[in-house]
Amino acid sequence: MTKKVKNPASKLVIGLTFSCISVILNTGIAHQIGLAKSTDPQKCNILAYVTDTDPQGLNVRSGASTYNTILGQIPINETVQVIGAAGDWVQITNASDGFQGTGWVFVPKLGLTTRGYGTNGVDLYASTSQQSLKVRRIPANTVVKLLGCQKDWAQVEYQGVKGWLTREDQCGAALTSCS
Repeated sequence: MTKKVKNPASKLVIGLTFSCISVILNTGIAHQIGLAKSTDPQKCNILAYVTDTDPQGLNVRSGASTYNTILGQIPINETVQVIGAAGDWVQITNASDGFQGTGWVFVPKLGLTTRGYGTNGVDLYASTSQQSLKVRRIPANTVVKLLGCQKDWAQVEYQGVKGWLTREDQCGAALTSCS
C-alpha cells in the first residue's frame, strides 16, 4: 500500500530532490565527480597514430571525458606522443600535425603497429615485464588495437588476446615501417 504525501512542503522537497538528481545526471556532473575521485593518470611514454576517420580529425580535449572542452583536432595517420593514461583516455602531446600542445583523446581512436621486421613476429606479454608469461606471438608489421599504456609499455589487443608490447616492438607511425 502506498502512502500519499499531503503536505505541500514535502511535495516540493521531493520534487526539488528529483530535479537536482536529474540535472546532475543529464549534465554530466556525476561523471566529472567520478573522474575527480579517480587516481592520477598512469605515466606513459609511447608513440601512437590517429585512426579516427572523422574528416575534421580526432578531438583533443582538456580532460579525460567527452564533457571536457575540445582544444583542437589531429588528422588521421598523424603521430602523437602518449604521456599518460586514465581508463579509456590517454594524455597526448607533440602531434606531428594538427593540434599543438597537451590534451586528452579517446584511446580507441589511436593505433599501433608491431615491429619485428625480418623475424617471425613479436611477443605479447601478460604484464609489463619480459619475465612475465608470453601470451601470444604477433606477426611483424601488424596493426593492433591500443588499449592503454604504462611507462614505455603499450597495452594492446590482437585477435581477442590482450597483453603488453615492449617499446622495441611498437611502431607508432601509420605510414612508415619504423625500421
